[in-house]
Amino acid sequence: MPKYVIEREIPGVGSLPPDQFLAISQKSCSVLKNLGPQIQWLESYVTQDKIYCVYIAPNEAMVREHAKQGGFPANRVSEVKRIIDPTSAEA
Repeated sequence: MPKYVIEREIPGVGSLPPDQFLAISQKSCSVLKNLGPQIQWLESYVTQDKIYCVYIAPNEAMVREHAKQGGFPANRVSEVKRIIDPTSAEA
């Protein structure tokens, strides 16, 4: 199943208090439950003004539907084509 990185622009998100991250996470999980098991949230990385989320989903449309139902921005959705890490340098 394809993996996607979703870029969400949210000014000041890195300064939000923990209770707001709890609410955001709970809303996301609620929407995921309603959409069914084909879409999965793997993890997210929070910077000062953006959240980068990693999802597994059958297509970009389902990722965007999750964002729509959750009220989250999805400024950019990119399908992961390959994963590399330090072991990729080994021949």
